Amino acid sequence: MASKFVHLHVHTEYSLLDGLSNVSKLISYVKELGMESVAITDHGVLYGLVDFYKEAIKQKVKPILGMEGYITTGNLKDRPERGKVKNYHLILLAKNDKGYKNLMKISSISHLEGYYYRPRFDKETLERYSQGLICTSACPQGEIGQALIQDDYKKAKNTAVWLLDLFAKDFYLEIQRHNFKKWADKAKEVQIKRSLIEIHDQTQKVNEGIILLSRELGIPLVATNDAHYIKQEDASAQDALVCIATGKNISDLNRMRYIDYPDLYIKSPDEMFDLFKDFPDAAENTLKIAEKCNVELTLGKWFFPKFPIPKGSNADKELKSLSLKRLKEIIPSAGKEVKERMKHELDIIIQKGYSTYFLIAADLVDWANKNKVITNTRGSAAGSLVSYSLGITTVNPLTYYLPFERFLNPYRPSPPDIDFDIADDRREDVIRYICEKYGYDKVAQICTFGRMLARGSVRDMARVLGYPYSTGDRISKLIPIGSQGFPMTIEKALESTPDLKNLYENDKDAKIILDLSRQVEGNARHISVHAAGVVISPIELTNFTPIQKEPSGEKIITQYEMHACEEVGLIKFDILGIRNLSILGSSIEIVFKTRKKIIDIRSISLNDKNTFNMLARGETMGVFQLGGSGMTKYLKDLKPTCVEDLMAMVALYRPGPISQIPEYIKRKNNPYLVSYLDPRMKKFLGKSYGLIVYQDDLLFCALDLAGYTWEEADKFRKAVGKKIPAEMAAQKEKFIKGIVDNGQTEDFADKLWTLFEPFQSYGFNKAHAASYGMIAYQTAYMKANYPVEYMTAFLTAESNDTDKISAAVNECRRMGIKVLPPDINSSDIGFTIVENKDSLNGQAIRFGLNAIKNVGDVAIKSILEAREKYLFSSFADFLSRVDSRKVNKKVLESLIKVGALSLFGNRASLLSSFDELRNKVSKPKSLKGQQGLFGDDIKTQSQKVEKTVQTVNEYPDEDLQMLERELLGFSLSGKSVVELIKSIEHRATNKISDLFSFEAVSGNVCMAVVIREVRVVVTRTGSEMAFVKVEDGTGSIDLVVFPKIFKQTKEYWVDQKPILVHGKIDSRNDEPSLLVESIETRNSVETASKEFIIKIPQGATSENLKKLKNVLLSSMGTQSVILVFEKTNKKIRLPFKITWNDGLAKRISDVLEG
Repeated sequence: MASKFVHLHVHTEYSLLDGLSNVSKLISYVKELGMESVAITDHGVLYGLVDFYKEAIKQKVKPILGMEGYITTGNLKDRPERGKVKNYHLILLAKNDKGYKNLMKISSISHLEGYYYRPRFDKETLERYSQGLICTSACPQGEIGQALIQDDYKKAKNTAVWLLDLFAKDFYLEIQRHNFKKWADKAKEVQIKRSLIEIHDQTQKVNEGIILLSRELGIPLVATNDAHYIKQEDASAQDALVCIATGKNISDLNRMRYIDYPDLYIKSPDEMFDLFKDFPDAAENTLKIAEKCNVELTLGKWFFPKFPIPKGSNADKELKSLSLKRLKEIIPSAGKEVKERMKHELDIIIQKGYSTYFLIAADLVDWANKNKVITNTRGSAAGSLVSYSLGITTVNPLTYYLPFERFLNPYRPSPPDIDFDIADDRREDVIRYICEKYGYDKVAQICTFGRMLARGSVRDMARVLGYPYSTGDRISKLIPIGSQGFPMTIEKALESTPDLKNLYENDKDAKIILDLSRQVEGNARHISVHAAGVVISPIELTNFTPIQKEPSGEKIITQYEMHACEEVGLIKFDILGIRNLSILGSSIEIVFKTRKKIIDIRSISLNDKNTFNMLARGETMGVFQLGGSGMTKYLKDLKPTCVEDLMAMVALYRPGPISQIPEYIKRKNNPYLVSYLDPRMKKFLGKSYGLIVYQDDLLFCALDLAGYTWEEADKFRKAVGKKIPAEMAAQKEKFIKGIVDNGQTEDFADKLWTLFEPFQSYGFNKAHAASYGMIAYQTAYMKANYPVEYMTAFLTAESNDTDKISAAVNECRRMGIKVLPPDINSSDIGFTIVENKDSLNGQAIRFGLNAIKNVGDVAIKSILEAREKYLFSSFADFLSRVDSRKVNKKVLESLIKVGALSLFGNRASLLSSFDELRNKVSKPKSLKGQQGLFGDDIKTQSQKVEKTVQTVNEYPDEDLQMLERELLGFSLSGKSVVELIKSIEHRATNKISDLFSFEAVSGNVCMAVVIREVRVVVTRTGSEMAFVKVEDGTGSIDLVVFPKIFKQTKEYWVDQKPILVHGKIDSRNDEPSLLVESIETRNSVETASKEFIIKIPQGATSENLKKLKNVLLSSMGTQSVILVFEKTNKKIRLPFKITWNDGLAKRISDVLEG
């Protein structure tokens, strides 16, 4: 008869970078070995419990939920010196629901109160939450084991007695046998051999003591194997994970070396009984423990937070009353259709029991509106009239034909998702409100796990194996980047990339790295905070999920990831911070401050000509969702005239659906081209000119043309999104049959299915596109009608991103808005508006202090406080009034270098004298608050000292611009990037931003750029090459200049030099770079026989081309012209030459762009 055994000491991948075992594979292997139960006992955390439980139930293996915790002998809040910290391992297993909840309490307390290098609990905590738990003494790192190693049998006994008193029959002494002597005999390195012998001696001592304690105290033994991986051959991969965690190489001898005893795997029952044949009861006790453990998690049931309801009412009545009341306010003349839709939605919401959910969402939006926090909703929520009437969403679903059933229908098994976008600078305020409303102990942000993805795994493995960085980099770059929702795996990459497969088959090192990488690929690597997810519980949150602090901060997060939180019944709200909403909100506030005008962004005209004209001109920089170069190009062709156009563009400008854009533009501009494959499609495709634009269009085809119910349509949508071949084949067969049964042909059905293909992964649902299209319009409206205010808000919001600040300053210059340099007497924290008659609308933008490198919040606060009473009158006055400890030398240098103090003298003079001045007049901290006594003396002294300042010649302009670039990211006083490349950009085929779009730009390109930064390196062969950062006003990119090219062009790689660079796009990294093949300088471009490239947009007609020919013939000269047709990339050299000038360029633009 085969032996039976249960592994009770098992680490999964959720013992981060220590355990290797994938939960699904672990349970499959346990079942394969004939074991009927298995435990999970990760280090100090419960991250994988729900995943483990579900998978075990699915595979009909009994799950035992536990943790290997860290217990400290002192108070868990004590923080002794690191060497004096005494933390011991202890295994805790949940017997029942009470034990499971106590396990969550203990883990949460360990993280929130006891974390000190490890999440720790103390004996008092264990006493309080011991009910329902089984305890084992753990490995030799347990308190009993450590006492025995130190020959302190008395302490070991006292600890055992204490645990026995606490847990009674549920306390076991754990015994392990890992054959350290056997592994020591095999070791070749003397150091490793000695280490293993030492461990062997210690474990022998522990096991002998454990057996003695068992006999003396009558405590049963339990046999375990400290499993960190599934099979013995996985030892190397697990060892590599430990090296990643500790920053070591596999070859290092002085490190944690599990690899020297590859015994930490899931052994078979026979192996375990053979190991403990002298103590068979120790193995048999694993079965007894398993019999005691009977936790049944409640999954798939929802527990809504407690929302305050007036006495005598209920959530259903309140929702109905509030919805109908607000409907009258928002749609005063609601007709029969509106009322029927409202009743239909309310009936389903109430029937499903989701009234509380909607009331919570409405309350959240009410608070946000009251506190001037701009909100929006993502996803399908905008399809709900109830949501619209409550103010949760911003678009009327009836106006835009948005189906409620896409959001919620009677067949949906889970609550609907109302996903909020909010101004990113107010997200913490919103979460604080939720915490205060429902209780801090009932709210947390959701955790997420960073995983070992294909490229990262290869780089990590190459590093720990001791290979040069270049080796891992070279292999990882051959792995393609996955598509949205379908991450790339090494296996897929080997199948789809011949170069990678060839390297794997012919390069021994590459094979080693890739094989090891495959073993760790997909494993959890670290925990972090989900970008949006927040859960709210009706009672203390630790009754549903264990919690902890974020790894590098104070935010409270769940230990269960998003899906696990939903499984245990927690209601999730997605609250995502969006920068553009901050810009929108800030611009509205600035308008009120500067013009005393209140803007209700939800009530603005949706037919504003200024807005649509601006978009048609392609002036989209800073506009939500519309700012990229690719989108801008299409908008100029489209010439949008309604919000629906923007909604369609938001949906179509994605991989796959983008192929529809040219046809959409043609049909919009020529109504005679609009047609429908079936007349029944006009109902839902009328606004999109007969074209499939949204994911919803697929559903309407299934509903109206194939006879689907909403339940069937929802399954169809999910199958299409997952792209699982078997499911897709089944759906296609069902769809075609439905089409034929409802009056169409099989050919028609096949054709329609083909049209669906671009939307299978990337199709936007219409409600989402409607919400985002509306925000796009609102941001465009503010930019078009309040340009100075909008750009001020944009600059302030993006003050930490030098690329975006540079692009925005260039945009301001184009718009005629002056951006003034920082000024110590007029600059605020962020960018501000000041009067300036030479700027657009008489308003200029003053640079904010927080955009200057090295000038932090503390220094700015000190400066502004000192400036409150009166402005600084001199440099010495400034130095005497600010706190010299906060406005330190580094801050002063930065302020001087960017010109913030230039009203007191030139930068060279101030830099040369500020040390001496500062020593004489700087305000000591001790004088703070004593201005009444000493203020006049300090002022007099500063005036005397100011007279002694020596004036020196100012730095050359080039040096001043370099200082500005160093601290601002660009130069305010010098020429802009746009101005520098103006004379050569006509030769460029692409802008930098084109390369960062998802639209495939491949092969060779030519770009007009300005050199920002040059880093020269020496190769192994002694040759020089360079890595160069360049910009063109739309973004920045890295160039790689290999030795041969660098040698030929070395003299030209100088900061701020405009060049025309020819090269090949390299997209193997996460971001594209350019491999330089040749360059041209401004002089060479201007003196050579010039060739002007004119791009012909996709929408250009034969009439446009005739007009273009006439324009060019009117400017005959000596310069060649090449036409490049965007659609085909075809190039045509014209048989005549022209004279290029700005006037001609404008006329060409008018002809091609209208």
